[in-house]
Amino acid sequence: MALRNAVMAALLKGEASGYDLAKAFDATVANFWMSTPQQLYRELERMEAEGFVTARVVEQKRRPNKRLFSLTEAGRKAVHAYTAEPLGKPAVVRDELLVKVQCVDVGDMEAVRTAIAERMQWATAKLAGYERLRQRLLDGRSEEAYFAEAERIGPYLTLLRGMSFERENLRWGDMALRRLEQRTAALRADG
Repeated sequence: MALRNAVMAALLKGEASGYDLAKAFDATVANFWMSTPQQLYRELERMEAEGFVTARVVEQKRRPNKRLFSLTEAGRKAVHAYTAEPLGKPAVVRDELLVKVQCVDVGDMEAVRTAIAERMQWATAKLAGYERLRQRLLDGRSEEAYFAEAERIGPYLTLLRGMSFERENLRWGDMALRRLEQRTAALRADG
């Protein structure tokens, strides 16, 4: 998937500045696509040059002027075409923590346990942020009411996937820490 597809997905909500898009990526799209603000701004420039987005300048008195981007009809057609394309291979997980866990039997077990605990703290914070976003999206409605009434349900579905991912990180981390503690106890008993 190209960054442009994630940008177009974010712009489906409506007009946004590059700064707003970067914040939106952190709050929503980041659960399935990571991008730096610099990459985002470069992609917006390319997309504007190719006619997928248009930008208008909003003058501000106490701040620099900002550019607000929106999808063009060509951009909306590109989104439609993208969703019709067959999926590529599933994403490859490249996670340094998992490499450290793979080496734990000859490595520094306590350092690996600390790294897992830190990952769990990160997942807990991420999950709390997702829950706040979920409550904002629901706006007092049940999920069933949201799905029946909301103009767009895709962002909510991807949010649920992000929440599921972080819950699984917590479940795995808890299990891994228990197993490493059992191994540490067994090694102490033998040694």
